Amino acid sequence: MTKKKKMLIAFLLGIVGCLCFGAGDWLMAYGDAAHSGKVWWLTEGVANISSTRNSIAMFIAFPGIICYGLGLFAAAGFIRQQRERRIYRVFTIFGLTPWLCLHIFYVELLNTFAVMNQTGNGSIANMVCDAVFSNLSWVAIVSEAIMLPPFIYWIWLQIRGMTFLPRYSAATPANVLVTYAVLYVVAAMLPMIPFKVGFTNGLMSESMIFYFLALIFCTCRNTGGVLDGEEHLELIP
Repeated sequence: MTKKKKMLIAFLLGIVGCLCFGAGDWLMAYGDAAHSGKVWWLTEGVANISSTRNSIAMFIAFPGIICYGLGLFAAAGFIRQQRERRIYRVFTIFGLTPWLCLHIFYVELLNTFAVMNQTGNGSIANMVCDAVFSNLSWVAIVSEAIMLPPFIYWIWLQIRGMTFLPRYSAATPANVLVTYAVLYVVAAMLPMIPFKVGFTNGLMSESMIFYFLALIFCTCRNTGGVLDGEEHLELIP
């Protein structure tokens, strides 16, 4: 399989992975945005979400992480030197685990909140879940910190001209953190409605879709000669 074909397939799979994670993010959070506790996303809508819906959100994350990972590994095809490719892939491997960790953490907390509300314990659901999140919020912080290195390293390579992409691509959707920042601002401007809850919960997955679309566009255009002189690409050497 040629480098171009392998990269395009992997990027499409990356989008599938983002859709799996993003769909899960929406499934576990979309609903009435009214809330009474300290944690704004423990809403009235979440209180009425079934355990089946939360189970589906968790289940689709497993094929999602595989597809998403393949897309990230294929991005190494844009890196010029093998040494930098290896470093990027190592960061990516370590960065994939927190995605699932974070997903499990939020699914369990949201499902606990929903079950308590649906089994006559709604009066203490906010207190219990607020306390759990307060005690374990460091899990989210650490997970997000471990997720960041491959993206930060990618930006550094772009700015240094060590990818086939032009340096200015670091300020385009080919840098996922730029897209995330834009979507974050958009989400902050939205009124407190069900769409905002789902959209905010799925921000990273939504940003990654734009990222993979940008890489597909650059691959098809052979930006910077990314396909020249390298007939094949090993996704996981």
